[in-house]
Amino acid sequence: MKKILIHLLKPFSFLPAILMMYLIYSFSAQTGEVSGALSYEVSYQIVETKNEVLNENKTYDELAYSASSIEFYVRKAAHMTEYCLLAIAISFPLYVYGVRGIWLILLAGAICVGFAGFDEYHQSFVADRGPSVRDVGIDSIGVTAGILLVQAFCWSTLHNPSGKRRRRKRR
Repeated sequence: MKKILIHLLKPFSFLPAILMMYLIYSFSAQTGEVSGALSYEVSYQIVETKNEVLNENKTYDELAYSASSIEFYVRKAAHMTEYCLLAIAISFPLYVYGVRGIWLILLAGAICVGFAGFDEYHQSFVADRGPSVRDVGIDSIGVTAGILLVQAFCWSTLHNPSGKRRRRKRR
């Protein structure tokens, strides 16, 4: 009975990946104005928090300038983070289905980078947005990090679940 239940529930392991794809697609469907405002707001929160923590006493104009200067990096970090999470959400179920090693890297990588390309194409139809090969490259960095994290985590926990070191026999 337990094996039947696991067999029936296994396909649901891809649900987080589907939800992450929906989230990424939703962000890409925002107009350039809305997306830019969100990025600026996050950037402003970062510099405002830094200002408070370090007691810098910056004016509103100085904070606004600082926020504008980091906005590009905040956007690109968001790209990498989204695609790192997508790669994790795709790699875990593939690992559960027995895809390991180079095949996991290739399959999960192809799915994630393919989705990144599709997403950039999708942005070409959104007002004030456009496709960017550079963004696909940045997304690919996040994908690589996510896949490698899953590989490392699964290898370290599943191949040696007791956490004990194996002793070599001496001859």
